[in-house]
Amino acid sequence: MQGRGIVITGGASGLGLATAKLLAAKGANVALLDINQAGLDSAVAEITKAGGGKACGFVGDIVPRAGAFEVYAKAVKALGRVDGIVNAAGVYPRVPILEITDEDWNFDWNINVRGTYNISAAAIIEMKKQPLDKSGVRGRIVNVSSVDAFKAHPKNAHYAATKAAVVSLTRSFALEFAPDQILVNSIAPAGIATDKAKALGFIPELASQTPLGRAAETGDIAEWIVFMLSDANRYMTGENVIVSGGYIFA
Repeated sequence: MQGRGIVITGGASGLGLATAKLLAAKGANVALLDINQAGLDSAVAEITKAGGGKACGFVGDIVPRAGAFEVYAKAVKALGRVDGIVNAAGVYPRVPILEITDEDWNFDWNINVRGTYNISAAAIIEMKKQPLDKSGVRGRIVNVSSVDAFKAHPKNAHYAATKAAVVSLTRSFALEFAPDQILVNSIAPAGIATDKAKALGFIPELASQTPLGRAAETGDIAEWIVFMLSDANRYMTGENVIVSGGYIFA
């Protein structure tokens, strides 16, 4: 990953931040996109202090197409060439299945699906202009889905539906831009022990439903994302990797 330019949405916290830290430790230069300025400032300072690749952060709203393209352009200007995208921005609200409102649907759909689409579209337009890298690839995109896309989840049906949409969107992008040598994949983790998830009290429940008996740590998932962004991935596109500690089979 040495010298590679990677853009990460939702990069100020959780899985996005963990992935950014791991990438920077491996020598990548990372641009974090988020709506949380204070979180971005803290994340960039933490990565910079640790050494390795450079880090920068940009506040922006990726839900409207114009906003996503604007903040992405800032990241491109800072990094130069962008070799990879991690669409980690997402929301996980729980609502009983018969009580999901229009506002709930819009909130989940806008961030989990529209934001992923918008940044992916902005990235691919630029990636298509780039020469191939040494592994024969122009760019790589990793979308964060969820194991809930593949299992019934009545406590969070609208979230699960949006994550299934992310898998479908990944496949459509992958097929369309395979001739351009742009690889688009998704990862579907089970519960992750982020600070936010711990605060909301989900972790004991999720861990009890997982055969390994624990939720994933952010690093458990970040390692897979880094693999999909690296030169080791030269032939995988349109694929979804489930990393669930056995939850998918439970």
